[in-house]
Amino acid sequence: MEEQILDILKQDNRAFTVYELNDALGLKTVDELKELLKSLNRLEDNLKIYRTKKDSYLLFNNSHLKLGTLLANKKGFGFVDIEGNEDVFIAPTNMNNAIHGDKVVVEITSKKGMDLEGRIVRIVNREIKELVGEYYIKDGIGHIDLDDEKVKLDIEIDKDKSMSAMPGHKVLVKVLGKLKDNHYKGEVIKILGHKNDPGVDILSIVAKLGIHDTFPEEVMEEVDALPDEVKEEELIGRKDLREEIIFTIDGDDTKDIDDAISIKKLENGNYELGVHIADVSYYVKAGTSLDEEAYERGTSVYLADRVIPMLPHKLSNGICSLNPNVDRLSMSCVMEIDDKGKVLDYEIFESVICSKKQMTYKCVNKILEENEVPEGYETFVEKLKLMEELANILRKEKESRGYIDFEIDESKIIVDESGKAIDVVLRNRGVGEKLIEDFMIAANETVATHIYFMELPFLYRIHGEPSEEKITKFLDFIGILGYSIHGKVKDIHPKTMQNILEQLKEKKEFHILSSMLLRSMQKAIYDKNNIGHFGLASKYYTHFTSPIRRYPDTTVHRLLRLYLFQNKMDRDTINYWDNKLTFIGEHTSEAERTAIECEREVDDMKKAEYMMDHLGEQYTGIVSSVMSFGMFIELPNLVEGLVRVDSIKGDHYFFDEATFSIHGEKDKRGYRLGDIVNVTVLAANKEAKTVDFIITEEEDNGKDSI
Repeated sequence: MEEQILDILKQDNRAFTVYELNDALGLKTVDELKELLKSLNRLEDNLKIYRTKKDSYLLFNNSHLKLGTLLANKKGFGFVDIEGNEDVFIAPTNMNNAIHGDKVVVEITSKKGMDLEGRIVRIVNREIKELVGEYYIKDGIGHIDLDDEKVKLDIEIDKDKSMSAMPGHKVLVKVLGKLKDNHYKGEVIKILGHKNDPGVDILSIVAKLGIHDTFPEEVMEEVDALPDEVKEEELIGRKDLREEIIFTIDGDDTKDIDDAISIKKLENGNYELGVHIADVSYYVKAGTSLDEEAYERGTSVYLADRVIPMLPHKLSNGICSLNPNVDRLSMSCVMEIDDKGKVLDYEIFESVICSKKQMTYKCVNKILEENEVPEGYETFVEKLKLMEELANILRKEKESRGYIDFEIDESKIIVDESGKAIDVVLRNRGVGEKLIEDFMIAANETVATHIYFMELPFLYRIHGEPSEEKITKFLDFIGILGYSIHGKVKDIHPKTMQNILEQLKEKKEFHILSSMLLRSMQKAIYDKNNIGHFGLASKYYTHFTSPIRRYPDTTVHRLLRLYLFQNKMDRDTINYWDNKLTFIGEHTSEAERTAIECEREVDDMKKAEYMMDHLGEQYTGIVSSVMSFGMFIELPNLVEGLVRVDSIKGDHYFFDEATFSIHGEKDKRGYRLGDIVNVTVLAANKEAKTVDFIITEEEDNGKDSI
């Protein structure tokens, strides 16, 4: 009966009463009417249909209701993320006891331009994960002050469920059951340490996001059985490259070295580029506890004072890491590339290498940017300059097809021995960093192209094109700021984005506008269905070059071994991987998002911790965004703080929605995106991860109107 009801509602796009449905179904008896009512209740519970206030029914998708996930803000409001890239603003009074992460039904109440507002009418599903907070006692009963201010829950802990936690302990809590409204019973399942203990601040964020910071015993037992060095019998069938001049280039403190490179100039004038990647899948066998744990983690997480690795250190820093002057098993992609950056020929094979040097970006950049040769690099200068020559060719080729370089700056947190933030600086992205990026992209494209044309199941790194609506919205916004972009945005191509960025490049707030444009684009994900990579302007792309720290790369290596080296391309193998890759793609994409969230939260916390030691100090920054309640100011080291609109002195200031600016009754110019302002640090809160500024009272405040 349920399918019949849905068919009727689909055929006639309107609301039906119970009696109209009864007649349409041709029902004659009271029992049939009762069955109709039960079917309607089930369909309503399953969000297939919607019952109006007048007790009529229509398809849920045709109603003014939407299904989505609530993304709450610690200030009490939130947004419901609806599939299809729509966001619905929810005011604090319309939250209806929903909390961050709830699956909810939202009623659209108004539309202002491109923005939707609504109210939550029903909580469909609440999957409360393990939560982290500070244990305290009130009226003799244990409670948890949750770290995540977006989750508005009161959790009560009975004494026998507290693991003897003491006030001030940061704990991991499992929610046991609901008492009433947002009041729950809970159980402490892990004590992370006292809130003032070194490192507990980061561990709290890690635990809150469900990231494992220790390995299970069964995993470590498997790791203990692995060798510490390459054995002679393991070299059978591998190409021996140990005499080749192969080396690595990484950051100063890198210990998990995935990739090594080599280069030659061929007699025909072409370049032979070798990209040699740690053969992780040789040691991490499918079906083992080690592999299952690596899959669960999905990626290594790089935080201010530590790395939470995907693989235990014996692998990530030991037998898999391409350390210098030791034999290492690898998977090589050797390409012949012409002077236009086109890959003419290539070979993918199992190899053994012996890296001749562990280079650092800092030293390589001294050679290539300053023409200074650090000690120990003398014999490699010619190779490095040849690599720079090829990297320039590859980058020019990528740019000619539409490769988008957003040039987004990143900050680096400097910590002391106790993990406290003592400085925040910009990360350098020099010639060496770009060179490695260019070479890795070339290898990833070559591997993806090879398997794509074999028409075999594979895991691609895909990046869909942005919606015309979102790009138009961005252009409308910068139009309000006084910028006009020449050219059409229909039939969006990477060159369209390239053109927009080029026209904004000379603006002082370019990096802010560039970040905004980047946020208007889709996120790159892992998927077995190849649609290309929009940002790289690449038709075929995968992740092959970092198997120590990314499970998708390990999977790609496993597939290369199956298809190319073991020739396993039978129907059963193809069916197995065609099914399995769906789940690997979804899970590893989600793990990547969680890792990024963790890294951002830790950075924000450490930036606030750093600024706590600089209260009262003055800085010059740029207005990076303007809101109804104030404006955010970004300092040159990317620390961002809020200037509240009611803290600006000398006039009555307010937010002008039409111009996205804050201006006063007398000061008509006010403050806009990109203005340069002088600020004083008013407050910083490590726990809340916030920094507050006030405008420094100086003549003209250093403002620079757009």
